[in-house]
Amino acid sequence: MDSATERDFKTFVAQSTPALFRVAFALTGQQHAAEDLLQVALERVYVRWHRLTDPAGYTKRVMYHEYVSWWRKWRRREVPMAVLPELSDVDSAAQVLLRRALHAALGGLPPRQRAVLVLRYLEDLSEQQVAELLGCSVKTVSSQSSRALAQLRSACGWLMETKAKEVAE
Repeated sequence: MDSATERDFKTFVAQSTPALFRVAFALTGQQHAAEDLLQVALERVYVRWHRLTDPAGYTKRVMYHEYVSWWRKWRRREVPMAVLPELSDVDSAAQVLLRRALHAALGGLPPRQRAVLVLRYLEDLSEQQVAELLGCSVKTVSSQSSRALAQLRSACGWLMETKAKEVAE
């Protein structure tokens, strides 16, 4: 890679890393895994840099596909979890419980459903754009999104109802 091209790549990395890291974290749910996922994606972008017309889109596509691939490997072995902090006694306890429940529910989603939710609601893409990015039909995106949201409502619904009652009082 010549110096001008390398400078362009470094500029892309510097400008895009915060947004790309948020996507990686939303997919993995763990900081170190998100850092690894982003690093792998950027390595692949570097190799193909001179051929890319949309490097950010390509990077996200690599992350989504790589995450699904990792998930298939991870599910066969034990995954260490960080120790959760103790709950505080302040008024935000319900919010903390909801956040924890939502995080756990997101972690329990299959990788395809989680990727669809990240693309639809974090990246704010249309169903058509998600389908193109993931290489599936619009109906698949719609059904995966519907199933994922139903699972999240089922897992966190009681907490959201509790929070709504507290706000109403």
